[in-house]
Amino acid sequence: MTVKAVSAQTLGHEPFRYFDFVMAAFVVVLVLSNTIGAAKLSAVTLFGQSFVFGAGILFFPISYVIGDFLTEVYGYARARRCIWAGFFGLMFLALMTTVVVALPPAPGWNGQVAYEGVFGTLGTQTLRIVGASIAAFWAGEFVNSFVLARMKLLTRGRFLWTRTIGSTVFGQGVDSLIFYPLAFWGVWTNDQVLAVLVTNWALKVGWEILLTPVTYAVVGFLKRREGLDVFDDKTDFTPFRADV
Repeated sequence: MTVKAVSAQTLGHEPFRYFDFVMAAFVVVLVLSNTIGAAKLSAVTLFGQSFVFGAGILFFPISYVIGDFLTEVYGYARARRCIWAGFFGLMFLALMTTVVVALPPAPGWNGQVAYEGVFGTLGTQTLRIVGASIAAFWAGEFVNSFVLARMKLLTRGRFLWTRTIGSTVFGQGVDSLIFYPLAFWGVWTNDQVLAVLVTNWALKVGWEILLTPVTYAVVGFLKRREGLDVFDDKTDFTPFRADV
């Protein structure tokens, strides 16, 4: 199928073949990344050097890659809509986790301690992690999407790798700078916070680099199937709206 370069302003509300699937994948991966391993510290030893990182690194970078798909293929406005969907998904996750953990356990059920160990107790630290995670996601994803959309205009749609990696450098940088200090400053040592912040940022950028061939393949497939290549030349880049 021929791929036609179009301005985001001319798209209107015509249906896309795969947009809903990409949006669903984005929200699912985001929720999983905040459910599994968000607060767990792990360590690996490579070349005699120990690297400490948050276990959520296994999931969260994938949401950024999918975010790249959304902005690159469907434009900033539709990516913005997905970011807001993810934001409210995280808010619902936080609410329901709080409610479920707070429900009194049935007589004879001895899993409450383990359940709280997985999902967190209703203490100040849990609220800090949840709030930091949501704030970091919101700011980081919008920076990622904005940088990618602007770089696409600057590169005239060429050199996809420069904008996927470049947007991740900035987006994940903002995400890490918000999340780790807000969530763990005063809980971990200052050295741990800084070490995990820098290591996770580097690992996330590394993930993006390693997944570049996958990004090229998926973006190329989606553009061919949709028949469009969207440019945000006249887009309103405010994050404070969700319409397209």
